[in-house]
Amino acid sequence: MSTPGRGLHGRVLDTLGPAITAGEYPPGSVLRTDELAQHFEVSRSVMREAVRVLESMHLVESRRRVGVTVRPRAEWNVYDPQVIRWRLAGADRPHQLRSLTVLRSAVEPVAAGLAARQATAEQCAELTECALGMVANSRGHRLEQYLVHDIAFHRVVLNASGNEMFARLGDVVAEVLAGRTHHEVMFEDPAPAAVTLHVQVAEAVRARDAARAEELTRQITVGALRELDVLAP
Repeated sequence: MSTPGRGLHGRVLDTLGPAITAGEYPPGSVLRTDELAQHFEVSRSVMREAVRVLESMHLVESRRRVGVTVRPRAEWNVYDPQVIRWRLAGADRPHQLRSLTVLRSAVEPVAAGLAARQATAEQCAELTECALGMVANSRGHRLEQYLVHDIAFHRVVLNASGNEMFARLGDVVAEVLAGRTHHEVMFEDPAPAAVTLHVQVAEAVRARDAARAEELTRQITVGALRELDVLAP
């Protein structure tokens, strides 16, 4: 998938970014802009723009007379959705999925509890609509359609929490949900119990039952971790 809206340097990023995150250029590797421009058959200005994007993700740093150096993994912006997407596309997928799912298990139950206290009537209605959309697409190998409603559901929960830090994790959660689907780290149809839990979370939020919303969401994330044990050990 090409990086939208980035033209030629997007094409460079679609190759160079995954190569860096996959370890083809280990930390400390020095890349020469001129050589890269020649390799990708693009102008130096296009190459510099691509490097600027990689710098914004903390994947590389550029210094005069040295070149472009790949930074240690510990310095990467691991919350950047594009970095997540690249890592999910590579050999690091099982570790990345597990790391993100553990993050979800720490954040989303608390967010759901807060949402039960603070969600607006519109957010409650939207959450119910998303849950019903998941139910409607939970059979017949309709994973792409299911994914649309699944991502929307979890975005609403995070936004309805009223916590701006949780809300900003919407893109991160979207990437892990999409990654599970696109890299076939899901069963052909979602587990019925998981679908039911989403409906029950929507009901708990609407009923202002914070403890139940939190516990049900915890069950969802625990179930996601169990799926990984089977599909991406």
